[in-house]
Amino acid sequence: MWAAAPLLLLLLLPLAPLLLLLARRWRREAAALEPAGRAVLITGCDSGFGHLLALRLHRLGFTVFAGCLCPGGEGARRLQREAAADAGRMRVLRLDVTRGRDVLAAKELVLSHLPERGFWGLVNNAGISTFGETGWLSMEKYEKFTDVNLLGSIRTTLAFLPLLRKYKGRIVFMSSIIAYFTLGNGIYSMTKAAIEKFCDALRLEMKKFGVQVCIIQPGNYARSTKIQPPVSAEEIWNELSEEEKAVYNKEYVQERADFFNNILSKGSTNGNEVVDAMVDALMSPAPKARYMVAKLKEKALVFVCALFPTVVMDSVLSYALSKVKLA
Repeated sequence: MWAAAPLLLLLLLPLAPLLLLLARRWRREAAALEPAGRAVLITGCDSGFGHLLALRLHRLGFTVFAGCLCPGGEGARRLQREAAADAGRMRVLRLDVTRGRDVLAAKELVLSHLPERGFWGLVNNAGISTFGETGWLSMEKYEKFTDVNLLGSIRTTLAFLPLLRKYKGRIVFMSSIIAYFTLGNGIYSMTKAAIEKFCDALRLEMKKFGVQVCIIQPGNYARSTKIQPPVSAEEIWNELSEEEKAVYNKEYVQERADFFNNILSKGSTNGNEVVDAMVDALMSPAPKARYMVAKLKEKALVFVCALFPTVVMDSVLSYALSKVKLA
């Protein structure tokens, strides 16, 4: 079977433009989903994309369960004020995706307040980010990032799979174009690359149940979210072990921090572009497997990474990264 795969690919390649055209026509002509009476749970609604999505889905008519790490925070209070205008369709709950009991409590809440059309969607949006070269970060930090960005999404997915299979719903995962390459935040890239592979397996396995799995891949939207604040070279230096300080110098750390902060400063402020993709993933009769929401130059970088030899991508990124000499 595997020996025939390249031949099959060559036969299908000329048909790719036609298949793409037919798919787009189907997406335009098919009827949109009716949101009334359908429930969606979103993680990470304190701020950023999750917060915007909760507001958008509520206004569209969905029953929204908005998971917040800090239910007493400003983001949660804003969602509660929105809920007050239409009691019953917006519920704000404490949800730390690293805590199994929080996830189980969220499931019990959803089960006890399911609307008539049942549970339609799970949006795994919660995530954290940081900056630092591999040796600068502690093992505890690697464990924390894995628990939030990867295992947290898996934890909520496993809990809600029975409901999603029953109602033939949707699962949406927040990834990033950083899943393809890294520019100073390898720990974040690592978790996003892992979640992509988890989704690839899940998407194929869920097809037989009528459950759709979608991945959202934003570009640089740092100014639209609170996931990655500007970094301080002084704080980074102070947190380095003595062994790392013996290898690196303050000038190098400062240059890398300035480089990363410059990237953050160029991020888009229009988070609703990403939310549009998330809504389409939940409501389209024919959702895409992946939604890349990024600038043209960011998409070009992903294209180079995906199709060119690794040595080419390494050369591009090495040129972009620090040119300061180590002590």
